[in-house]
Order: sequence, then C-alpha cells, then structure tokens
Amino acid sequence: MPAAGSGRRIGGKKQFMYLAGRPLFLWALRVLAGSPEVDGAVLVVPPGDEELAASLLGDVRVRVVAGGDSRQESVRLGLAAVPADTQWVVVHDAARPLLREKDLAAVCAAAREYGAATLAVAAKDTVKTACDGMVAQTLPRENLWLVQTPQVFRYDWLVAAHARHQGSTAYDDAALVEMDGHPVKLVSGSTDNIKVTTPEDLLVAGFLLGGRGMRIGFGYDVHRLEEGLPLVLGGVVIPWERGLRGHSDADVLIHAVMDALLGAMGEGDIGVLFPDTDPEYQGIASTDLLYRVGSLLARKGYKIRNIDATVVAEKPVLAPYIPRMRQGIARVLGIASGQVNVKATTTEGLGAYGREEGMAAYAVALLE
Repeated sequence: MPAAGSGRRIGGKKQFMYLAGRPLFLWALRVLAGSPEVDGAVLVVPPGDEELAASLLGDVRVRVVAGGDSRQESVRLGLAAVPADTQWVVVHDAARPLLREKDLAAVCAAAREYGAATLAVAAKDTVKTACDGMVAQTLPRENLWLVQTPQVFRYDWLVAAHARHQGSTAYDDAALVEMDGHPVKLVSGSTDNIKVTTPEDLLVAGFLLGGRGMRIGFGYDVHRLEEGLPLVLGGVVIPWERGLRGHSDADVLIHAVMDALLGAMGEGDIGVLFPDTDPEYQGIASTDLLYRVGSLLARKGYKIRNIDATVVAEKPVLAPYIPRMRQGIARVLGIASGQVNVKATTTEGLGAYGREEGMAAYAVALLE
C-alpha cells in the first residue's frame, strides 16, 4: 500500500487524516490485512513517519517501510520488502479507503487467470482532449475506463517492470506492466471506490462510509448550589450569592459541552480524562479543561460543526450573560461563536432545580 505522498492538494498528509474516526489509510488496510486473499501487507509511508504509522495500526499487523520521492519509487521500495517467494502482489492506494472485499476477490481471481488485472469503472461522461483550452478531440466513450486500485500482478512481472522502467512517467503500476507487453484485465469495480484528493473528497468518503463522517455526542452534568461560592457558567463569572460546588470551578455548562465532545469522539467522559481524585484539577478553570478537550479533538482530526447547550436553573436570570458564554466557549475551541448555541430554562419551580438546590446542563455536539 503506497501511502507516502505529501498531500499537497488536500493541505497535508491525507493518509494520516482521520476519516470517520480512523486514519484514512487504515480503512482499506484493514480490508486487505483481513482478507483470505492476502497473506501479508507492506505499508509504505513518508520517510520519518514510520513510528507514527505503526502507532496508528492498532491490531493490524503489517510491515511499515519508508517510501521515495514518487509513487513509483515508493511502490518499488514496498516490493523490495515483500518476501522473495511471493507469487502475486496486490497494489492498493491508501487514498482509496472504500475498498470492498468482493472487489478485492474479483480482481485477484482475474489476475490469477490473466497474470495482471485492475479494478476500473466504465466512463459515464463524455471525455474530450484539449489544446490551449479548446476541444481537440472527442473520444469514444464506450472504449474508456477509469482505472482504480487494487491492481494485482504476478510478482515477477511487476518487479521486472519496475526495474526496467525506473523514472518513467507511468501513472500506475498497470502501465509499467503494459510497457513490458503483458496484457492487463479490466475488472468492473465500484463507483464508491473513490480516490481522496481534495477536502471535498474526504467529506464524500465519510458519507459513503454510511454517514459515519459525522459524529454526534450528548453531554449532561449537574452540580449542587452552595452559599459563598462563585457562580461560573460558560466561563463567565455571574454575580450571585451562591455558586456551584465541584472539584474544579464546577462550570456545569462547560462540563456538559466537554462530555458531548468526548462522547462524539468516543473518548469516555470528563471523569475519565480529569478525575476528581487528581489534585491537579482541584479548583481548575473548566475553560482550561475545555481547551485540552479541543486539542484532543484536533489531534484526532475532528472539526466541530456545532454545539447546542441548555442550562437548567431557576435563578438567576442568565439571558444577559449568554452572548459572552457563547463567545468564550467558541474562543477556547477555536471556532466561530455562531457554531455555539446556549439556552437557559427553568423547571417552573418543580424538582430540585426548581427548589434552587442545584443547576444542570445538557449539550449536543456534531463533529465532522
């Protein structure tokens, strides 16, 4: 699996970007490593990123090697790491995360019959060649195919082709084998097997994975009111005779927001990350904790689409402070205040909150 590109068109190394909670390269790699068609796998990554890639593999067992300056060079280096007695080799781009087991099986079967095979889809659109921005020729669509990966070859064919054609301008491994005069069988693939090249492709891939590009989290927190404590909500100190009791500053609103974000990421809750048995968090500002949650979110490759929160409190009147709460939460998380909504409600005198024994907050977060 070549995964050594710089990701110039997408703004970073796309192979390590997160897609639906998992590094991009790991989606197809898990299919390959778990397939009965495959006995072993080699992942080719940018030089210096070997440890990073290995740390992201989880329970997937593959060999990680450094790649070269071009895709062709990276595949050649990957082939060098394959056991010498290998008969067949599958080449699949890390940038195609939606590989399906049935398509892998089909292209492997065709390769065993013909010696070389590639997944491809028939062109649906009319294709034209151009010269200086003008149409030069319209190509017959019935003969046009859009080539994908995996591509499967006799190992000796592919190794020999790479040795003979180093530095060529071939766009894929099938082209190198074609240069040596070997036929390559086209196997009808899936239009879902897209190549992620732009940020828009990453979003489309998330939706094609079943909508899992979006993650929703729910948060809830409650704290008791006591005399003589400061009341902090959404990072805003509100003048009132009572405040909330807690190990930190007991900002019930931010606690609910953090739990919603952590829930969407599948990272437990604030009690797991910031246990109240740890003296480090005694009296700490909840905005500091929120910043740490935001940093974790960024490291895992998520972006916040929006946050919606509700504070349940009989008193005091919170409406005058809500704009500052929204702005403060947004500032800590590095998002626009329009992505944060805060509401306040009472229980009309009912229950513990109606008796002003405490306050609660609910929050929902949508992550991309």
